[in-house]
Amino acid sequence: MIADARSSDENDAALLKRVASGDEHALGTLYDRWSPLVFSLCAHILADDDEAEEAVEETFWQAWRQAARYDAARGAVSTWLTTIARSRALDRLRASRRRQEEAMSSLSETKRATVDATARRGDDPARGAEIAERRGLVRQALLALPAEQREVLELAYFRGLSQSEIAERTGQPLGTIKTRVRLAMEKLRDRLGILREHE
Repeated sequence: MIADARSSDENDAALLKRVASGDEHALGTLYDRWSPLVFSLCAHILADDDEAEEAVEETFWQAWRQAARYDAARGAVSTWLTTIARSRALDRLRASRRRQEEAMSSLSETKRATVDATARRGDDPARGAEIAERRGLVRQALLALPAEQREVLELAYFRGLSQSEIAERTGQPLGTIKTRVRLAMEKLRDRLGILREHE
């Protein structure tokens, strides 16, 4: 049993050396072997499968870039990967909390500004408050998205870029961009369902 674990560690270390030399197939093998564990850790920390998937992607992207820095004397490849994953997941958790706090303060400011502007124009105050609330909910939903998903939506809908152009601009694979757009739209649809109910 100990020999099997040692052999597995040696195989992982050999894979990581190949990754360091730019071998994408080796990265794929490493991903297949360790992504379930990495995902499980990230999902536990983040309590959100979409966020966990993004953290897994970031973990293996960092492993790709920093494979040459791996030191077998400091632990197994699995330990190295889970350490990276934990850091990426905690970074995402902190960023998400910051976005939520900003969204809440932004929502309050938007409501006040719109209600004040409506009152000055002599419009229907109830309508102005409703518009402000809708605008705030949309802004809050956008800010609650993971940064990568929000970025692709902004590039697509506010700058008019195609998904291929977004992939080229961000240096990400087209499949990743498509997945991010799909996930972002699903989250917005869920979060903004309340607006459809009141129409």
